[in-house]
Amino acid sequence: MLCFTHLSPLPLFSFSRRQLTSFRTSLSSSSIDSVSPPPENCIVLGCGGIAVDFLATVDSYPQPDDKIRSTCLKVRGGGNAGNALTCASRLGLNARLISKVANDSQGKGILEELESDGVDTSFLVVSKDGNTPFTYIIVDKQTKTRTCIHTPGDPPMVPTDLPQSSMLSALDRANIVYFDVRLHETALVIAKEASRKKIPILVDAEKKRDGLDDLLQLADYVVCTAKFPQAWTEESSTPGALVSMLLRLPKLKFVIVTLGEEGCLMLERAPKDASESKETDVESLLETLKHRTDSTTTFPTCVLSETTKLKANGIGTVSGRLFLGTAEKIPPEELVDTTGAGDAFIGAVLYAICTGMPPEKMLPFAAQVAACKCRALGARTGLPHRTDRRLIPFLV
Repeated sequence: MLCFTHLSPLPLFSFSRRQLTSFRTSLSSSSIDSVSPPPENCIVLGCGGIAVDFLATVDSYPQPDDKIRSTCLKVRGGGNAGNALTCASRLGLNARLISKVANDSQGKGILEELESDGVDTSFLVVSKDGNTPFTYIIVDKQTKTRTCIHTPGDPPMVPTDLPQSSMLSALDRANIVYFDVRLHETALVIAKEASRKKIPILVDAEKKRDGLDDLLQLADYVVCTAKFPQAWTEESSTPGALVSMLLRLPKLKFVIVTLGEEGCLMLERAPKDASESKETDVESLLETLKHRTDSTTTFPTCVLSETTKLKANGIGTVSGRLFLGTAEKIPPEELVDTTGAGDAFIGAVLYAICTGMPPEKMLPFAAQVAACKCRALGARTGLPHRTDRRLIPFLV
């Protein structure tokens, strides 16, 4: 059995439940004042979907041909890119967004909400006619799940909607560019220019979409959903699929797969080849990491391996480190809505990359931000600001 000195949870995130409770209850305004100031001139540019979310909470999901009543109805801003950039802005980044809405009441509402959260909307395209994207979301109180029915905007965004001068202005001084792979034709034009300017690119790989493969080839970082790695690589396991992704995408520095309440898994490419290291089976290494996590801990933690040659049978080897992050165990009575949890996670990852946060700190931080979001209805209502007491351990 492999045993690395790096495998135990880092002390910074290894509070006992009693210590964590004591820590949270003892937080005062002085501890909030000790939070480091927002990073100066850290700019994230995002291109992707924004929408209006109609969130209907029901006691249980309806059966076919049922007639039921909602217990609560909220209208909130949504869309992956809009959510992630709102999160990044609340954490202290300067967020710019490229997307498209119609000149209707919903489009105006989206702009107002984004601007109130400090997101720069000056690069958004507003069409005179058509409709703004919107999504019906059914939140099931019984199963704690949500079902989304999305209606795309019309007319769709095309590259000619965004003048070259606007694109260059949006990219000016950007530290990172993020794509949710919607508006893929426009996204690819922006990504190629960002790559030419050597601006790092993060891609949200939610599922197979038109244009995704082209964007992945330009990506420095990828955050994907649980099913994506195996679906994209056609490999039989998630660890093997992550190795395959790093082999197929030579520019990629790391890939993270989010696993909901199970946390997340991250494979980071080593800056130098670990040719002197012994080969380590990636499946066995993951099992070792799982055994080193503390199942009694309610707050997010991270365990990691040493840099080594990670082997996936029948696929190949890659030099790197494997990270296993846990999610916060949210009490059932506090879990309200998981809509946008992945976007919150990505917003926190964008912040971590821009501020140089190490991965072993980034993963629990992103999990904590996502957990905050899940305690309120809608994708943005629960997104924390950087002064939120729950984030203090990560930002002091």
